[in-house]
Amino acid sequence: METEFIYWRHPSIPGIKIEEVCGGEDKEGKLWKEMAYQLYCENGKGAYREIGHFHNGAPFLFGEEARISITHTGHFLAVATLPPTPEVELSDFSLRAAMGIDAEKADRAQVLKIRDRFLSSSELDMIPADDLLKNVIAWTVKEACYKALLMEGLDFRKDIEIEKLPGLSPAVPVYDHKEFPEIIYGKANCQRGEERVELTLFSYESEGNIVTLAYSPKCAKFAKKE
Repeated sequence: METEFIYWRHPSIPGIKIEEVCGGEDKEGKLWKEMAYQLYCENGKGAYREIGHFHNGAPFLFGEEARISITHTGHFLAVATLPPTPEVELSDFSLRAAMGIDAEKADRAQVLKIRDRFLSSSELDMIPADDLLKNVIAWTVKEACYKALLMEGLDFRKDIEIEKLPGLSPAVPVYDHKEFPEIIYGKANCQRGEERVELTLFSYESEGNIVTLAYSPKCAKFAKKE
């Protein structure tokens, strides 16, 4: 029996639009990814959206002036979008459009085995070796920051430093304040060549995946809703 794909579009507490595709568990690998991308592209603003990539690998939408970032793991695809920023060139790094998203399975135990490859000595001390959730969040933080920085060859341990790990927050702007009394944002200090870049971190769980946004405090955002 075939399982349906599910498309979900929502704003987020930080003011970044997120679109998710999940389901289709009977499809695997490349086929699932192609079908998920197709579903995403067919749910545009009344028109089909086509994804392209700049020379540095960053994704973009043809005819759009908004930064997007994409992540895919297993049967889960997420696309984050900022408001249009016609004042900046999207193929180049700009604090006005600095944003990245990453997702990983919350139970991805393999992360514990490789944590010394992506965490610095101070981060290894800060994040318990037996806390799978925090290590998975840390992994998604590193990946999301890498995407936001738009620079190949960055060293996860040396160039992307987690100053504060984000807590798990609700995925949607309207939430139960008793269950989530405080939104715990994280912070990363990154070295992009000669430039020092500060990024804000926001994480939530969706369909058994940890999803993390890394973005500049100066980037364009949609109106926040809490």
